[in-house]
Amino acid sequence: MEKCYIINYDLNKAKDYKSLFDAIESYGTYVKILESCWAITTTKSAIEVRDHLLSVMDSDDGILVVKSGYEAAWMNVECSNEWLQKKI
Repeated sequence: MEKCYIINYDLNKAKDYKSLFDAIESYGTYVKILESCWAITTTKSAIEVRDHLLSVMDSDDGILVVKSGYEAAWMNVECSNEWLQKKI
């Protein structure tokens, strides 16, 4: 069963955004919500998603992967409201 995960990250010293974006986009169903915040849908667990993304990040970078599905509110996001309404 597919779940929606919210991904937040901080890239610190060496900022390899392309590798991280490619890894996020490899899930197929994704959207960039804010500058450092994306959402994806997948059958994988939060730990599996985190570990996959960590494989392209540096050891000093931070990441948070949270399963959505409860209450949400937003304003001035980069993606469409429709995507968020359907997936979150």
